[in-house]
Amino acid sequence: MTARFLHRIDVALGRYLPEKRLFLRSDDSTRFVRLSPLTQAAALSGTTALVAWTMVASSILLIDQVGSGNLRDQARREQALYDSRLNAIAAERDRRAQDVREAQDRFNLALDEVSKMQSALLASEERRRELETGMAVIQKTLRRTLAERDAAQGHSQELAAQLAGETAPAEGPRPADVQQTLAFLTGALDQTAEERDRIAADAASAYDMVRTISYERELDAERNDQIFTSLEEALTVSMAPLDKMFKAAGLNTKSIINRVRQGYSGVGGPLTPLSVSTKGAAADLTPDEIRARAIMGRLDEINMYRIAAEKLPFAQPVKAGYRLTSPFGVREHPTLGGQRMHEGTDMASAYGTPIYATADGVVVKAQWVSGYGRMVEIRHEFGIVTRYGHMSKIRVEAGQRVSRGDRIGDMGSSGRSTGTHLHYEVRVDGKPVNPMTYIKAARNVF
Repeated sequence: MTARFLHRIDVALGRYLPEKRLFLRSDDSTRFVRLSPLTQAAALSGTTALVAWTMVASSILLIDQVGSGNLRDQARREQALYDSRLNAIAAERDRRAQDVREAQDRFNLALDEVSKMQSALLASEERRRELETGMAVIQKTLRRTLAERDAAQGHSQELAAQLAGETAPAEGPRPADVQQTLAFLTGALDQTAEERDRIAADAASAYDMVRTISYERELDAERNDQIFTSLEEALTVSMAPLDKMFKAAGLNTKSIINRVRQGYSGVGGPLTPLSVSTKGAAADLTPDEIRARAIMGRLDEINMYRIAAEKLPFAQPVKAGYRLTSPFGVREHPTLGGQRMHEGTDMASAYGTPIYATADGVVVKAQWVSGYGRMVEIRHEFGIVTRYGHMSKIRVEAGQRVSRGDRIGDMGSSGRSTGTHLHYEVRVDGKPVNPMTYIKAARNVF
């Protein structure tokens, strides 16, 4: 059955592929090979399949090479764009830091001016009180002198009336005594008049001085108002970026400031007498003193922000140039495979690159930890912990207190790692959070 079927196929193919014979001659004989239509069709089909397979394989190989070239070009373009963006961000950060330093210098200069103006104001106030006291003494002396003059004039009139005979004393005075009394009274009246004129001149001079001092006080008050206004504006400008930084990091500024204030709340001093004003208050404050106290309160709040910022991981752990090789979040594990949570940020740089503490704190671990390799763990305030893994060298010890910017180790590839990098973690109350949240929040402040 099979032979018959093959024969029919051979006959059908013979119309298009007639039977051929391939002769092989030698010196003593001639041989031939018979190529039936079916054999020719099989050979032709095999050749066609081989050519088609070669073309398809070549096309796939060519497409793969073209696609790989495009991906490499795209990766290079993205790398160049990323580098330019990093350079722009670094320049912006430096410019913002310079603006903050200039604002701080202006603030310190204004604070010195306020101190000088306050001292001058206190001195002018002391001079005013001295002048008021002198004027009161002069007025009291003038009133007493006028009363003595009026009494002397009345006594003189009585004596003149006695001399004219208007009164009839029991015993008339002697003319010599009367003349001597009149001469004494006349001299006393002249001296009193001179004293009155001198006192009046002193009073006029004192009034002129008081008006001058009052004018100077008005000028001082106006200058103080300008200085206070500049200080208030500078404080507002200085506090806005700090408040924005804490909010960008997802922190409650009021809670943070209250906790810092509780930790820095020591007061004391010797016991002094209690000072009470006529109104029953501890002291009567002028408007300038009220504004100065408000500014001091704002300055204290800025200081609280500064202390809190030093205790929170806003700084960069790597100050040299680095590449962000793996962000925070779910990723394909580089050594174990599978989708796993990456609880930190990987920053790759040269072997031995210095690694710095990102906030003030206490070192709780400085040892080899499985997976992390050589790892340093620092406990900060507000329940925050930072971890620095895969170091080549550890430069701190457990229990050591460190400050923001202190060098704690060198970058390496210890532990479960595929290359030199730093694995940086931030944990809040034991839960991992994205470290870039804090770094980006402080980008325009530090």
